[in-house]
Amino acid sequence: MLGLSDIASRIVQSTIRTMSVECEKVGGVNLAQGVCDTEVPAIVRQGAEAAIEAGYNQYTRADGIPALREAIARKLRRQNRIPANPETEIVVTSGVTGGFDSACRALLNPGDEVILFEPYYGYHYATLVGQYLRPVLVSLDPPDYQLVADRLSAAITSKTRGIVVNTPANPSGKLFSIMELEQIAAVARQHDVFILTDEIYEHFVYDGARHISPGSLPGVADRTITISGFSKVFSITGWRVGFLHASARWVPAISYFHDLTYVCAPSAFQHGVTAGLDDLPSSFYSSLIDEYQHKREMICEALRAAGLEPSVPAGAYYVLADASVIPGADSIAKAMNLLRLTGVASVPGEAFFQEGRGDHLLRFCFAKTDSDLADACQRLTRLRSLAGAASR
Repeated sequence: MLGLSDIASRIVQSTIRTMSVECEKVGGVNLAQGVCDTEVPAIVRQGAEAAIEAGYNQYTRADGIPALREAIARKLRRQNRIPANPETEIVVTSGVTGGFDSACRALLNPGDEVILFEPYYGYHYATLVGQYLRPVLVSLDPPDYQLVADRLSAAITSKTRGIVVNTPANPSGKLFSIMELEQIAAVARQHDVFILTDEIYEHFVYDGARHISPGSLPGVADRTITISGFSKVFSITGWRVGFLHASARWVPAISYFHDLTYVCAPSAFQHGVTAGLDDLPSSFYSSLIDEYQHKREMICEALRAAGLEPSVPAGAYYVLADASVIPGADSIAKAMNLLRLTGVASVPGEAFFQEGRGDHLLRFCFAKTDSDLADACQRLTRLRSLAGAASR
């Protein structure tokens, strides 16, 4: 009796990847997948090249090379206000995805419930389902997606073992405030549950705001698993180098499961990232914010001109927009119609919501080169006239 596993039969290909394939077929502009097309810093690229030439091409320690763990510890103290022991509390991971997957395997049991804030990142949801865990959704309301504390408290049961916090968030760009994070921390302490964070967009915050790591709050260090990485900030999404910080109580088991599945992050790339952490000046990060805030304004202006009202993100590099004006019974049909009319690929809102709550929404990524983003914006501004002609 050959067949798929129970879990495999419930999981489908990421809608993000599906739209990327459809975009490639028509030669369009891909604002679907967050591949981050911008330039890799020369220090990072040259650090990896030098490591390859120096022969750093073999397995590393399961928790990563010492120099990178030490650089991450300095970064955590300086930028996140989290004290960290590089020998016992840090694991270099195969991206945030590898860190999140390994932490769930090490800390959670099949049947455990885990809180996800909706809209959610699809890989978080799918990872939990793939490990026989039960995602429990707590909805955040547009346009600002603020946390309603009573909803979070009401979602907690005797089976709850974790709360996932993605700040800044994919797909909404929500940046959790200190008040919201303190409410989450209080619930986690009261009910003795883990906080698992995804902070991959921590350097993409706008309008003078500041990213706050949940693990820096009082009284939650032992229960917070801080996960971040370098894919976005250094534009190296294909390198798969991230990191995880946790109490020394949890790190051995997390490191074991990461080794079992991923072995280690690529050796030479770990050296490249170390060079970036050690040698890039603080002006690199401030310039990044300026650059991406400009890109944010470009895409939001074009979406408004197209009649697709955006929820302006406070962080990350995605925009959720109201696509009610585009023909289609659901968000998948709307995304395909937008691609057909303009050649611009987006992600259907159904990838981030349950029970039809995302049927009128599309997500757009603005981590693109200036020329590609300008092309996409020009195409979008023509949507109204193109849609009108198509309906006649």
